[in-house]
Amino acid sequence: MSLLSHDELISLINQKPPLVEYMIDPKVQVQPNGVELTLQRVEIHEGSGSIAFDNSERKLPETKNLDFDDKGWVHLPKGSYKIVFNEIVNIPKNIAAIAKPRSSLLRCGATVETAVWDAGYSGRSESLLVVYNENGFKIKKDARVLQLLFFRLGEEVIKGYSGVYQNENIK
Repeated sequence: MSLLSHDELISLINQKPPLVEYMIDPKVQVQPNGVELTLQRVEIHEGSGSIAFDNSERKLPETKNLDFDDKGWVHLPKGSYKIVFNEIVNIPKNIAAIAKPRSSLLRCGATVETAVWDAGYSGRSESLLVVYNENGFKIKKDARVLQLLFFRLGEEVIKGYSGVYQNENIK
């Protein structure tokens, strides 16, 4: 498994379908070792969720969209929030991805928790933004919040991701 470089990322972004589409500014977002994803919206959980081994018992909590102010900012008190990204990723069957928060986010007392982006996944992704700072945290619409790191697999998977979140939120 090897981490893709800037030039490899650019090449995959220029293919059809692009590795990452709907970037605000690829010249800024494509980094030496990954692609930065930007904030489309922030939602607050309004109930509890549940998971079990069998997905038939999965229950996701309802969420409510938080509005940005007239300058595009939202202040988030300490707590956890669901965030949705602007970009859509289209991961080939020979690549998988993981993400790390931008260091500026960490320096503000906040972080992003993510899952694995499996080979074959396509869609607009969501993550968990956790604000640890007792004073809260301000974030602006379209802020760059995490860097998605793409890894070439030793071989292409036969069956790529086919879960319920495939092609979700493509619009």
